[in-house]
Amino acid sequence: MRIPVNLATEPFRQDRGLLAACTGGAAALFLLLCGLAYGILAERNRVADTRSAVERLSNETRLLDAEQVKLDAVLRAPENAVVLERSYLLNTLVARKSVSWTRIFADLEEVMPSNVRLIQVRLPQIDSQNQVLLDMVVGAQNPGPVIELLKKLQESPRFGPATVHNSVPPTDNDPLYRYRVSVNYAQKL
Repeated sequence: MRIPVNLATEPFRQDRGLLAACTGGAAALFLLLCGLAYGILAERNRVADTRSAVERLSNETRLLDAEQVKLDAVLRAPENAVVLERSYLLNTLVARKSVSWTRIFADLEEVMPSNVRLIQVRLPQIDSQNQVLLDMVVGAQNPGPVIELLKKLQESPRFGPATVHNSVPPTDNDPLYRYRVSVNYAQKL
């Protein structure tokens, strides 16, 4: 019988594979660290460029705001009040004239169901953001087609959400349900 006896102070171990795997892992982690450091530096440079662009644009905005304040002061001067008022009136008239009735009716024809009648369209109102508000009265034999019209108006890119202000049931003289509807109209002015 043989008994293995090792008289060395440190027994022999086979650590070469483990050392090679640890060295490879350390090298991969070092390369990953270098890549991350490069990415951080590149991002820092990009952010610095963005900050300088934002600062430049902010300075331009401040200059334009200061110039606008000066121009507003000139326009608000008492000697220019008549010209400003006349200019506002003419701009309002031009904006109203720029609304095309032909285009309004063509766009309404695309969304209007065949069993809904357009009874009345009031003069479009234009707000300060150049949005056109249509106020109209529509009629139908029953409420279903008007609901379909409201859905089509909302889904249309030319119109926005519609608001029903009131409804009138049929009478002996008028067999139609009448609805007063307001809707934003996106015609380019």
